[in-house]
Amino acid sequence: MTRLGAAIFGCEGLRLTSEEKDFFSQVSPFGFILFARNIDTAEQIKALCDDLRSAVGWDAPIFIDQEGGRVQRLRAPLVTDWLPPLDDVARYGANAVLAMRLRSQIIGLEQRAFGIDGNCAPMLDVARATTHPFLRNRCYGESVELVTQIGLAVQQGLMDAGVLPVIKHLPGHGLAQLDSHLELPRISDSKASLDQVDFAAFKPFANAPLGMSAHLVFEEIDPQPATISETMIRLIRDEIGFGGLLMTDDIGMEALSGGAGDRARASLDAGCDVVLHCNGKMPEMQAVAAELTELQGAARKRADQALASRQSPLSEDIAALHDALAEVTPLGTHD
Repeated sequence: MTRLGAAIFGCEGLRLTSEEKDFFSQVSPFGFILFARNIDTAEQIKALCDDLRSAVGWDAPIFIDQEGGRVQRLRAPLVTDWLPPLDDVARYGANAVLAMRLRSQIIGLEQRAFGIDGNCAPMLDVARATTHPFLRNRCYGESVELVTQIGLAVQQGLMDAGVLPVIKHLPGHGLAQLDSHLELPRISDSKASLDQVDFAAFKPFANAPLGMSAHLVFEEIDPQPATISETMIRLIRDEIGFGGLLMTDDIGMEALSGGAGDRARASLDAGCDVVLHCNGKMPEMQAVAAELTELQGAARKRADQALASRQSPLSEDIAALHDALAEVTPLGTHD
């Protein structure tokens, strides 16, 4: 059985250094994540993905944030550029479910062609008028029903493309009025209200293979950020019912306090399965690695189930999918 460390790591540049290769070989992380700093040409991306998998000696999943709009690490001319999700959902109106499924299938096939087989989407945060701009137009809508419908379509589109989806940000980030990359958002709404809206949006995704936590405090429930709160992780498991592999949001974000190793240890102690560390800085990765355990027991079972859900694409005809999307009428209108 392949040894799996409880982490997903980024890397610093366009190709792995010898130090990175040695580190990843020793730590054997569950997977990797790429960012714009790791993207240049098609050949370079494929070579980097090969290097990452060679370093650990198995077909490890490689993730990316490829939502469309502002959060899209792969860009034209390598792939299709997209409007922000909220804009496309509004533009397609009554036909948004079909449009977003086709769009997500195209996104998945485009990234998979480079060797990237995981996408940190769908995003199931329910938007409000007050949602911080870093998040708002990445959302799918302002109602549980719409977010759920579009989220299921995005998830299906990615899986049809042979890409692992990661639902986020459990248990709901839509009320945040601060950017958790920089500050710790605090939510004062009642648990009853959260149950009806933010938490409810995730319940239809209980069987999703992977999920990502949120760095924010729900003040009525626990004073600790959800990622490092045993109470909130229990809520995600027991009340929302999420049974997949739970990764943290990037522990490099400033919503969390302490050093990288402290954040990693607190996340794992709270019940997260896997620590996500994105910036590729070796001293921080080494500090995280010092706190890691090997995935075992229930966490290993969830990891194996997530990996087993990887499938071959239903179709690899991207042009045909673009043609199908072009036939979807915006705003649900008809000629």
